[in-house]
Amino acid sequence: MKDVMPLHARRRARTVFLSDVHLGFPGCGAAFLLDFLDKTPCETLFLVGDIVDFWYLRRKRHWPPQHGRVIRRILDMAHNGTRVVLVPGNHDEVLRKYDGMNFGNLVVRDRFEHLTADGRRLLVIHGDQFDTAVRCSPWLAAVGGRLYDLLLRMGPWINAVRRRFGHDYWSLAAFLKHKVSNAMAYIERFERAVAREARRSGMDGVVCGHIHRAEIARIDGVGYFNCGDWVESCTALVEWPDGRITLEQWREREAVLKADAALDDGCWQPGEAA
Repeated sequence: MKDVMPLHARRRARTVFLSDVHLGFPGCGAAFLLDFLDKTPCETLFLVGDIVDFWYLRRKRHWPPQHGRVIRRILDMAHNGTRVVLVPGNHDEVLRKYDGMNFGNLVVRDRFEHLTADGRRLLVIHGDQFDTAVRCSPWLAAVGGRLYDLLLRMGPWINAVRRRFGHDYWSLAAFLKHKVSNAMAYIERFERAVAREARRSGMDGVVCGHIHRAEIARIDGVGYFNCGDWVESCTALVEWPDGRITLEQWREREAVLKADAALDDGCWQPGEAA
């Protein structure tokens, strides 16, 4: 944990990057995201794919009031001057047909070049383009997605029991993903593929999502920034006015207790190696 600071003492963020919110999916942490957006004003908001889970909505209709409030909150931000950049992912790929369109302060781009305050060029993409399971075997991706959904839906039940015994939030899906060697090998291949694309494009780094693993690292000479998700970890990347980029984790415990703090689990200072 680094530099824990009350949010009221923090400056207005320059840029916020969110991915894999999965509105429409029962495991979406919409309430926590609303709390985060209310306490983290920004100049630009990037929605880095899978904001709405159309895959799940095709199977079952699930849209609680809080999910609608997230959409309204984002539209209100755009109306009040925040630039909102939507970069569609595989779960909301239907929005890719609007690539290049502008709707006032809301723009849709399949990929975007973001210039940080300290002059670094970052490629912003969802990342599913580099997922071989999605690109080469949609059927396999659909089956794996359903199994993953099952693990995520077990989470609230597991954590209800954990809370009764005074334990913090814990994700079964994340635990298995980080412990199974095949899953770790897949994550490493994905990260390197995305980093290679950033380097090939002449960028200093890449911001992505897709694999639900929040990370700030340096891979093959470029900065790698993964937003994480709002199903398992409730994480976002935040760029501050000096160009510093931090990984903010809005855990269930802090949100439920309405603690006015965020956890900086990673930080890339200007000029540092990572």
